[in-house]
Amino acid sequence: MSTHKNSDPKNRARAIVDASKGYEASDVHVSGIVVFIASMAVFVVVVALAAYGIGKALNWHIAKEDGTKNKWAAPVDVRPLGNLPTNPELESKLGGFTQRFPAPRLQNDDGLQDLADLHAREDLLLDHYSWANRAQGKVRIPIDRAMELVAARGLPAAPAVERAPLLTGDSEPEVAAPLTNGFVRTGYEQEQAIAAGRAEPHK
Repeated sequence: MSTHKNSDPKNRARAIVDASKGYEASDVHVSGIVVFIASMAVFVVVVALAAYGIGKALNWHIAKEDGTKNKWAAPVDVRPLGNLPTNPELESKLGGFTQRFPAPRLQNDDGLQDLADLHAREDLLLDHYSWANRAQGKVRIPIDRAMELVAARGLPAAPAVERAPLLTGDSEPEVAAPLTNGFVRTGYEQEQAIAAGRAEPHK
């Protein structure tokens, strides 16, 4: 026996659509819309009640952690006080304190200029003569001159160190000379030098 839905007379009647009018002739099912709106309203009410209950529970827990209220822990409403008026004298004093704030101060940029200033102060000591201790007659000499003196005179020989005999499979360590002295200018300093004409851009 066929079980196709069109075998039912009601289904066959619904399947036949009169298109002569040129529009939908059936009415909207209002009951479905009403059920949907009612279910949404119930959902909103349930969520609101749940959120209210959770908030009350959190406030109760916070109040329990804070303990009993007293004059030191009582909340104060500062809204009636309004905004404090501007005091030029206080602002000037605050500006003076800021200028005289002791080191270390917070950097107001990314620190590149501070590092460049540090290298500039180091260059003054490395490239020029200066007193290390005037009372003792000690003078700092430029690093290039110091290297020339070391190359000409050599360094004092260190006393020989007694070493234990090597074990089986051991070998004398070999120390390779570094390719650089470990110092390089930052990109910011190189850009400043190129802008000032003290260096040529890399090609």
